[in-house]
Amino acid sequence: MLISSGKSFNPANYTERIMSFENLNLIKSLHTALANEGYTIPTPIQRQAIPLILERKDILGCAQTGTGKTAAFAIPILQILSTERESGKSKRTIKALIITPTRELAVQVSESFSTYGKHTGLKNTVVYGGVSQYAQTDKLRQGVDILIATPGRLLDLINQNYINLSYIKLLVLDEADRMLDMGFIVDVKKIIAKLPVKRQSLFFSATMPPEIVKLANTILTDPVKIEISPESKTVEAIKQAVYFVSRPDKKKLLIHILKNENVSSALVFTRTKRGADVVSRYLNDAQINTDAIHGNKSQGARQRALNNFKSQRTRVLVATDIAARGIDIDKLSHVFNFDIPDFSENYIHRIGRTGRAGLSGIALSFCDAEERSYLRDINRLIKIPIPVIEDHPYKLNNISEISEDGGTKVFNKNSGTGRRSGSFRFSRDKKKSWRRKPQRTNGKS
Repeated sequence: MLISSGKSFNPANYTERIMSFENLNLIKSLHTALANEGYTIPTPIQRQAIPLILERKDILGCAQTGTGKTAAFAIPILQILSTERESGKSKRTIKALIITPTRELAVQVSESFSTYGKHTGLKNTVVYGGVSQYAQTDKLRQGVDILIATPGRLLDLINQNYINLSYIKLLVLDEADRMLDMGFIVDVKKIIAKLPVKRQSLFFSATMPPEIVKLANTILTDPVKIEISPESKTVEAIKQAVYFVSRPDKKKLLIHILKNENVSSALVFTRTKRGADVVSRYLNDAQINTDAIHGNKSQGARQRALNNFKSQRTRVLVATDIAARGIDIDKLSHVFNFDIPDFSENYIHRIGRTGRAGLSGIALSFCDAEERSYLRDINRLIKIPIPVIEDHPYKLNNISEISEDGGTKVFNKNSGTGRRSGSFRFSRDKKKSWRRKPQRTNGKS
């Protein structure tokens, strides 16, 4: 059945009835784990997907990062498998397979399954490339119920007879569009060909290019389509601004903001691996504790950098787009686009790392003269102009020309804020545009 003729989910029937996890008919062990994590109200995708997955429906989910997507499939999978184990219908074989594009995302998903399933008695493990396979194969020999994997290592271990997919009942393809970008679709098709025909399949992608729709058509049976948080709405919840600055001055501007603004934690995006290393070294030389994470780093180095950032031992993490998939940081205050992404969809993925779960977040972009066409594409995608910070010490002389080409609104540098160069706060005016907010001095505006 083609996706275009599939059913679409109408949240109106569920919204009034399901306002908390208590109303989702979850088993006690899951309620206990969720309560321990402080989860009470499901996100929209969780509210919509969990009941449908428990009804054993195939799902086509169009949802971007930060929507609570992992819990939306992990929770019902744990319930389905836990119920079957308790009724004595199954032994410990791999019954659920989750395929992700990157190692970081695979680890993140595995941690979520461990957190939500800690009282279920179910075992999960994760396999990915870039490290020795021996620790992974040892866990597979012990027996697992849920396997999270990247495509390349999964195929390797299947070919070595460490993994048997004959018992799979649930398949999840997570961030399918990223798998397409990374060239994994051929591997994914090989894996799917080894799965039982009778299974439940869950397919999630932030975007739906034609190749992804075609792939979904070959995987899903009579799917229900769930669409969450249109991109233009999601980015409106994050305070955004752009600085026009020459490429040589970008590092200086970044240090200026990090040292003069209230930036508790920052994820900085660069376009290349070498760029990530250069920015990281420059910040460390300026006594700003920074790590870099990208594909050329060993898995151990990447995981240490990520753990240091999560535990706030490191204030700044510099990353490339691919390496950043799977980075899920609570209370991340700032995202910096040191390089404007040449693919506008990546802007959505980048800034979605902040402002999660209803928290506030700020996304700042540095645009040089050669990147203005990328900025124009982003403005068209998100359908709102990104405000410009004019008054900073590294302003380009031709800012007016670039702003006009980029379709970007410029802050009035003579706004009378009384704040030092490069600093800012946001407020909303009646026209719902971001404007400077005057700083209070001695209790007066």
